[in-house]
Amino acid sequence: MSFTDLKIDRIENILSKEFYELIDKNRNHIGHTFPVTLANSDSPEKAENFIAVNKAREKNNEGYYFYARDIKTNVLIGYLCIKSIDFRISKCELGYFIDEDFQGKGITSKMVSDALEFSFKELNLNKVFICTSEVNLASQRIALKHNFKQEGILRDEFRNGDGELENSVYFGLLKSEYNQLKR
Repeated sequence: MSFTDLKIDRIENILSKEFYELIDKNRNHIGHTFPVTLANSDSPEKAENFIAVNKAREKNNEGYYFYARDIKTNVLIGYLCIKSIDFRISKCELGYFIDEDFQGKGITSKMVSDALEFSFKELNLNKVFICTSEVNLASQRIALKHNFKQEGILRDEFRNGDGELENSVYFGLLKSEYNQLKR
């Protein structure tokens, strides 16, 4: 798959049925690291509510939602949310996953690049951060690839899909660092 076969879509173009299908197909893949999204989308009805709540959150500038779509099949293959927005401190968090069958193809990197552009240029935020499970090495590689700096480890910060507390690795990228890299 190349980027010409990929479309980044926004929440207003997403059907709850197709989001449920993405979640359901990747249940085992994301169950450990996305327990809240999984719990809120584990049936077609819950997925419909999840999309409706997120549409309202986006209208209220409380979150922004991006979806990767395979143009050839028109199927959703990835999800990225801009969340934990704090306009007072001027920061936000990114959360993302990609369909297990599409990992390693640069799709998550493309989504993160677009989200950084949106966060720094459109939202005019000063900092974007990623908190990821210590065991989620792929997500840590994405953060490092995009020049985030590891700022610390938050102990027992995340309750995984098995209900156990795990450490989170905190990565941050400042707007000034982002702009320096774009020159």
